[in-house]
Amino acid sequence: MTKEMAEAFKETNPIICIGGANLDRKFYAKFDITSETSNPVKSSTSVGGVARNIAENLGRLGEEVILLTARGNDAEWIGIYDSSSPFMNLEYVTLFKDSSTGTYTAVLDRNGHLSVALADMDIYEKITPELLISNIHILKRAKCIVADLNCPSETIDYLCSFTSQHQIPFVIIPVSSPKMNRLTKSLHGVSWLIVNKDETETFMNMNILDVQDWENAVKKWLELGVKNVIVTNGSKGVMAGVENGELSYFPAIETPKVVDVTGAGDSFCSGVIYSWLQNKEMDYIIKSGLINAHKTIMSKYTVRQELTQKQFILDMEELKNETIY
Repeated sequence: MTKEMAEAFKETNPIICIGGANLDRKFYAKFDITSETSNPVKSSTSVGGVARNIAENLGRLGEEVILLTARGNDAEWIGIYDSSSPFMNLEYVTLFKDSSTGTYTAVLDRNGHLSVALADMDIYEKITPELLISNIHILKRAKCIVADLNCPSETIDYLCSFTSQHQIPFVIIPVSSPKMNRLTKSLHGVSWLIVNKDETETFMNMNILDVQDWENAVKKWLELGVKNVIVTNGSKGVMAGVENGELSYFPAIETPKVVDVTGAGDSFCSGVIYSWLQNKEMDYIIKSGLINAHKTIMSKYTVRQELTQKQFILDMEELKNETIY
């Protein structure tokens, strides 16, 4: 890197994604799944991890992205590196020689829906506040920090404090219901929380059975201090709330052919973050997430390969003109 390039890099304000970067193995059942016996499947291997998936989506959309994560010294990381490096900066990934790179194994039923998933994610316990502090110089430059709940709870607490102190937009993306206990009880300073129905039910200790429950759940999130929240509910759509208390409902885009739902949530989050950073209106921001998720569900890839800034604009035009397929 030349001196000029180094100086230019110092002046940039990247999006920093912190959390999981896994090797994903997917098994597609050919028939109805039967427990306690062998099931015929087709299999595939790809790269994943919530933070990594969001980083790739944003990188494909033309954003400068840095991924902060932990990795092992193994073949799994080589596969992740080769697939990810064209779309994000991986210079700040930390090697732990005695640990295994994260892996995620998903079994999908014959309709493409998740049946069971197995996650080997112990390495992410090493994404500690101390690790982040060692990279404080780049964190201070971030135009936005996105963290998933693969990170330990103390790391999420640290980021809440750090981003508030430095007035850096902060987005939290949960990973699964069991990891909701990593979320701090005070979300003041959090710019966006994008969470699904199950994760909300777990954290709030409530059942979302109807629209009123759904709205109440959004209000409860806002009461914890988050500025913007989205509670997704699969094919039923999403409910969004902002800090002034205004709620908005958006139906999901009907997807006639579900190829693979893996990565749909991450692509939704990426669309939201991308348009929000461009200062778009709330309606446009939510629809950005919906269209990116819709297109991803129809792809066999966790991050759709055709995604570019230009393609995204065309997708939004399709949605506006009601010519979406």
